[in-house]
Amino acid sequence: MYQTRTDLALEIHEMLTEAAEEISGVTLKQEEKEGAKISRVHIETLRAQAKMGKPIGHYITIEFPDMNIAEGEEYEALCRIVGKELQALLPLKDKANVLVVGLGNWNITPDSLGPKAISKLMVTRHLLQYIPDQIDEGIRPVCAISPGVLGITGMETSEIIKGVTNAIKPDAIIVIDALAARSMDRISTTIQLCDTGISPGAGVGNQRKALDKSSLGVPVIAIGVPTVIDAATITADTLQMAAQSEEVEANQELCEALSKMDEEEQYSMLRAALPESLNGFIVTPKDVDLLIDRVAQVVANGINLAMHKNISFQDIAAYTS
Repeated sequence: MYQTRTDLALEIHEMLTEAAEEISGVTLKQEEKEGAKISRVHIETLRAQAKMGKPIGHYITIEFPDMNIAEGEEYEALCRIVGKELQALLPLKDKANVLVVGLGNWNITPDSLGPKAISKLMVTRHLLQYIPDQIDEGIRPVCAISPGVLGITGMETSEIIKGVTNAIKPDAIIVIDALAARSMDRISTTIQLCDTGISPGAGVGNQRKALDKSSLGVPVIAIGVPTVIDAATITADTLQMAAQSEEVEANQELCEALSKMDEEEQYSMLRAALPESLNGFIVTPKDVDLLIDRVAQVVANGINLAMHKNISFQDIAAYTS
């Protein structure tokens, strides 16, 4: 699991609106399509990289109002949006070989997004090797792995992926992982993509070696969905709502003081104030099983549509059933 600063594109948008003239080298484009809001941020220069605290690259957030869709036109439209944004981040040649990695612990539901998405993916590399005459035109060689976590395998995730990369020599890698959100309303409502790679475990204070082009030698696209939130974030969000409420009279001075602090200052203060027993407290929605299944299906089908030309949802079902 890794952390992106809440919903990266929206956060950058807020920073741009507050200090637009101070941040050069950053562009923001927003669009609404098929009921989804798409925010695209491009960090272009080293100066902007230092200012934003994120590497040079493209960051895309797809925000959707309701994830409780598993079929029908709205569901298919969302999958296509994910596919098109992924294609834009990762232009590939027709026969490009792609490795998809599902990070996370399949034994822990909110951390199982990666392995769940892998199970719904069109894996075709072996088919193109052994029965190429039976495979439709436009199908790329795609292979996939769920490497597990250090506590299960005894190996660092980066070691496993590096070994697989050296063996099969993919042209690109797509990494799927769960995110640790920094806002309650972001859980399972956004899909985030970037072309700067990923740092597994950072969202829960368990930093591992980064998976990116410099470490693996090929372009690495990260796809993530916020699935959990920590105690300090819940506390910060609650106090922000209290500070904005006209009905709250108790501790008014505290609320006013908090309203004058930015989000990072609030979070740092509250995290330091929490007892040690709560600093490792991670919360997930009660219906996380259903959310993970549905989001994993959207992510997987977004990748399926992006990787293969002119395929339909019926074609996907034929390859994955």
